[in-house]
Amino acid sequence: MSSSFKTFLKHAAKDFHNQSVNPPVVRASTIIFKSTKDIRKTQAKAQKNPIGGHYDYARQGTSTTYILQKILTKLEESYHVFTTPTGFGAVFLAIFSVTRPGDEIIAADPLYSPTRILTENFLKDFNIKTTFYNPHDLKTLEKNITKKTKLIFVENPGSNSFDFQDLGKILSIAKKNKILTAMDNTWGTPYFLKPIKLGFDMSIVSATKYYSGHSDVMGGSLAVSKKVFSKVKAAERITGLRLGPDDAYLITRGLRTLDIRLDRHRENSEKVAKFLSRFKKIKLLYPYKKGSYNYKMWKKYYSGASGLMGLKIKCKNISSVRKFVNSLKLFGYGYSWGGFESLVLHQEHREIGIRKFFKLAKDEHLVRLHIGLEDPSDLIADIKQALKHLK
Repeated sequence: MSSSFKTFLKHAAKDFHNQSVNPPVVRASTIIFKSTKDIRKTQAKAQKNPIGGHYDYARQGTSTTYILQKILTKLEESYHVFTTPTGFGAVFLAIFSVTRPGDEIIAADPLYSPTRILTENFLKDFNIKTTFYNPHDLKTLEKNITKKTKLIFVENPGSNSFDFQDLGKILSIAKKNKILTAMDNTWGTPYFLKPIKLGFDMSIVSATKYYSGHSDVMGGSLAVSKKVFSKVKAAERITGLRLGPDDAYLITRGLRTLDIRLDRHRENSEKVAKFLSRFKKIKLLYPYKKGSYNYKMWKKYYSGASGLMGLKIKCKNISSVRKFVNSLKLFGYGYSWGGFESLVLHQEHREIGIRKFFKLAKDEHLVRLHIGLEDPSDLIADIKQALKHLK
């Protein structure tokens, strides 16, 4: 019987073998076989069906990790999903799988800082060159394409800048030039956007964020099309980038409430955004302003918006911005996001993830907010009292 996305999330992990609604956590390193014939039989099955479920050694996974992969594959509407120990592990696996020395990558700018360091600096040692394009001017993307270009890497929306891109046009350019595509979809998750269904070859999500939802686990997922499956499978095998069973269990548990939490994050964020839009010295980096390019691109591809947003604050005195951030009582100060709690981060280091196409003036400061699951009226009241420090 077919079911809706929301119903599927609630029933996807049922373990029908022991009548438990939660799958067992299978921890293992060694897998015991009855005979040499038995292990050969398992290995033959694995070769015939490389997607998973047949293991001769636990580095390949256990039933706990396999259940999570099956759930995510259906959520992403992809050929398969690989799981990694961190979200950045999924980024690394995606890029490492399809590039070799002498190849070139074109990536969106701005970009998540570790991804930027990997593409711009680390890969140079392997003779892999990366160029960056303006997400609002795709001519800068086309201009950088050469015969050596193997991958277009998209982060949507852009890290810190929250730029939304014309994803369909990017895919059209990639298809015309026979270039593979990858997208970091952590902000939207497949609940609001399915990159593989749209036409991307790879879709990355940091499972640390909304998948888990409880700020207690690290993990990543890499959904792939059939076209790149064998390349990613080979890279996964050689790198050993696989998620452990305990983390897989926690992420599977979090997925049960993904839709409920994201709907609440969206509702709360809309109310906070409406409040913040009243202040002239704050430019809200969030898809709320109808008619703007970012709003149009968000509306064109997404079914909803999550809880992460940016504030570009015009203020001559940086100490005032720090006082604003430090006086927030319901917003924890820290990295990451996607959990149940509200967070704030002052992006004082302007060079991190903010490059050529997104610049701040000397009197502009970037603050990132993650709107959690608290009562939105309480969050607004907290922001209101803290805004008094901005002079």
